[in-house]
Amino acid sequence: MMKAPKPITSPVPDAWYPTLTVIMLAIGLVITASFFIYEATVSRRNRSLAKELTTGAIASVFLGFGFLFLLLSCGVYV
Repeated sequence: MMKAPKPITSPVPDAWYPTLTVIMLAIGLVITASFFIYEATVSRRNRSLAKELTTGAIASVFLGFGFLFLLLSCGVYV
């Protein structure tokens, strides 16, 4: 006999969505601000492409997950 399939559930409890939204967006905005400060203060000769790409990628990941949890906490299930 086949068992009934288990319903798909989130690995993160629903009550954590607002908290994760604030934390992820705050971290992403701080890293984005540090990226802009780096671009404004370091001369063109001393800039590092690796540092720019790394900082941009990390900020993008945090902001992306922050907006995902923002949508989930508002009830928009994507």
